[in-house]
Amino acid sequence: MLRRLSRLAASALVLFSACAQANVVVVLNSRDATVQLLDEATFADKGSFAVGKEPHHLMATPDNKSLIVASSVGNELIFLDPKTGQIQRKLKDVLDPYQIGFSPNQKWFVSASLRLDRVDLYKYDGLNLSLVKRLPLAKLPSHIAFNAASTMAFVTQQGSDQVSGIELATQTIKWTIPVGKLPAGIMMTPDDKYLLVGIMGSDYVEVIDWRTQKTVKRIKAGDGTHNFRALGDKRHVFVSNRVSNTINIIDTKTLENVGTINVPGGPDCMELTDDGKTMWATLRWIKKVAVIDVAARKVVKLIPVGRSPHGVYFANHAPMN
Repeated sequence: MLRRLSRLAASALVLFSACAQANVVVVLNSRDATVQLLDEATFADKGSFAVGKEPHHLMATPDNKSLIVASSVGNELIFLDPKTGQIQRKLKDVLDPYQIGFSPNQKWFVSASLRLDRVDLYKYDGLNLSLVKRLPLAKLPSHIAFNAASTMAFVTQQGSDQVSGIELATQTIKWTIPVGKLPAGIMMTPDDKYLLVGIMGSDYVEVIDWRTQKTVKRIKAGDGTHNFRALGDKRHVFVSNRVSNTINIIDTKTLENVGTINVPGGPDCMELTDDGKTMWATLRWIKKVAVIDVAARKVVKLIPVGRSPHGVYFANHAPMN
């Protein structure tokens, strides 16, 4: 009897350990102002909790010890445990953090304030943020990218159809150029040569030589070309198309569209498992998250979440470039 109880206790301990180590998927329901947690393996809903109004984007700290949720209308950053999704701390009085980003050298933190038409530049010491400067921009600054040397930050401006290059050392706007209608997501190619810009008001990715400030190509994608996620092989990236309900695969060496995945409901932000086999994508219009078999280029599961899901994250993810 004692042996049986010992075996049962051991089995329960193993089960508890497995559950404790299960990967959690963090989803931001921007219209509901909640963080929703899902079990990556079983797709089960693990609960949700309220955060400040309109949480849109999120990203891990450089040491991967925290996951930052940017609550734009709530004017704060919420730090979560990236493995459990539980709140660690809150940083208030960060005004309108719509999109956020760390420079590759981990010394700068940039926050794009979409409704305030500006970008806030912070120094980062590995733990704390110190505001250095607030830079006014044109209309609706939204997404951020950096060059490999961490000397420049690049910001799209949806309301003025522009991209600006900001020199971080001097905190000055070095240039601003016109691009297509409603530019949204922006990403640097792995070779640090080109910026890829999702032209949400049309159906293409605009390719910019950021050193000469010239558009060199337009890559046909789908209507509502929006946001990017790297495959992690330093060559291919995914781009979501919110209107055409597709996700394209872009080869950054040839600058060609090399594949299409049909995804219903307005695919937006994407996250990718570390083996590159499974993608999760938020579906802004239908209150769901899609789980996608990348090799088969097929949606295998739709999971109900809250209203207007936007950012998505899990700890066991592929590299970001």
